[in-house]
Amino acid sequence: MTTGAQTPRYPTRPRRSRLRTFLPLGVAAWLVLEIWLLTVVAGASSGLVVFLLLVAGFVLGSVVIKRAGRRAFRNLTETLQQQQAGVMPTARPNSEGNGLMMLGGLLLMIPGLISDAAGLLLLLPPIQKAVSRYAERTFDRKLRDAASGTLGDAFQQARIHRPDGKVVQGEVIRDEPGDTPQEPRPPLSR
Repeated sequence: MTTGAQTPRYPTRPRRSRLRTFLPLGVAAWLVLEIWLLTVVAGASSGLVVFLLLVAGFVLGSVVIKRAGRRAFRNLTETLQQQQAGVMPTARPNSEGNGLMMLGGLLLMIPGLISDAAGLLLLLPPIQKAVSRYAERTFDRKLRDAASGTLGDAFQQARIHRPDGKVVQGEVIRDEPGDTPQEPRPPLSR
């Protein structure tokens, strides 16, 4: 079934988001900077010092992740116990910082001095609060944009898109050779 519209010979590709455009470049620059900084530190001191820094970062990161995981699990069990007892769960101070603490621990575990510095910064409570507020504002804005339709309607995403970007709405009806209606058969008599 065709609509009669001409499809372009060379369909245009949809625009890439900024994140998809610059993320690979950012990751490559970060890796090059990490390696360069490790070689500078190794040249200024020794390879053993760099190795000890990397091991210390890994150990500290694993301790931080373990501690944040235990705290999150303890908060979860206390909340579930309060709900089972019929008591309204109370908000825990710094309960939203567990995820950022785990992220900081993960950054400490990744080999490199820049990621270690970022991980140590994420362990500081004022930085955690600032990052948490920024993430919450960004998430709320994205939700408001999605509700107003700027990110695209969810149903629009599910429809069929032609190569030229136009949306084809409708339903598919197939007439296959074996699908012709047959006359009803009379019941068999005994």
